[in-house]
Amino acid sequence: MANFALAVTRFGFRALQALSPDLSGEAAFRLFCRTPSLRPKGPKAKAAHAAGSLWLKDAERIAIRLANGRCARAYRINGGARGQRKRYLVTHGWGSGMAYMTDLIAVLAKDGAEVIALDFPGHGISGGRSLHMGLAVETIAVAQDRFGRFDAAIGHSFGGAALMVSATGILPQIHKLEAEKIVTIGSPSEMAWLFHDFGRMIGLGKQAQALLERKVQRVTGRKLADFDVGTSAGRLAVPVLAVHAEDDKEVGAYHARRYAASGENVRLFWANGFGHRRIIGAEPVLQEIKSFVDAAPGKSDAEIVSLFELPARRASL
Repeated sequence: MANFALAVTRFGFRALQALSPDLSGEAAFRLFCRTPSLRPKGPKAKAAHAAGSLWLKDAERIAIRLANGRCARAYRINGGARGQRKRYLVTHGWGSGMAYMTDLIAVLAKDGAEVIALDFPGHGISGGRSLHMGLAVETIAVAQDRFGRFDAAIGHSFGGAALMVSATGILPQIHKLEAEKIVTIGSPSEMAWLFHDFGRMIGLGKQAQALLERKVQRVTGRKLADFDVGTSAGRLAVPVLAVHAEDDKEVGAYHARRYAASGENVRLFWANGFGHRRIIGAEPVLQEIKSFVDAAPGKSDAEIVSLFELPARRASL
């Protein structure tokens, strides 16, 4: 939030908490779920969005019908009756969309694989201005019903966390993702820190903060503390690749370390120097993801790889 808008918001919540902590908790949850404007901000974002939208202009667009009349939309690349081929699902981060992820989509689709590039509600071509984790997991489930089982699912930031929440079955009322492999890119491993930071930012007191967090359980059926995929990733029966940069200023590197420590099925790839956003189009990252999804089942995924070690490793081969 801009400084003035944040000051006004904090003032408003102070007044609302004095009047009704219940109302302030409800209002805080609605604000937390409100998605940013779809308009790109700044020249770099505008250029990236324009280039991505141009790349996707001929892609098939498919509606994903959700409960309560809601809808999301997906791009499908290499769809139709093309014979046996791999199928990948791609999800984006908060405030992003598939127009910003075309470098990754292009790499995955290059050899003819079918790619389902999913815009969550409130993002991209899906429209709307609201999203929460339960709705994202529902969207993933409906996409899987629509297109079938995925050979791999790849998600950036919030989108990677949503894939993990889905795959680990944290929301049992929604059937889980059954992809053969999962890739997270700069993704959080648990959600409590986001709510705590948000509460501090808008000036919530203890009672209103508790009400905000209890709203998560009323909406999803699970407590906020249950959304800890960093400890459950290692229990998945499929390989997981966690890509992260230690210089990521939006999602701390400790999240990647939690993923890596959870089990031998999780491999950590450090993409240092690419931060939180440039990481999704960085060439070494794209190469690593392509190698991971192309690898035959049974290949060891337990090693920890550092981007800065790659040249030395390749030279020794």
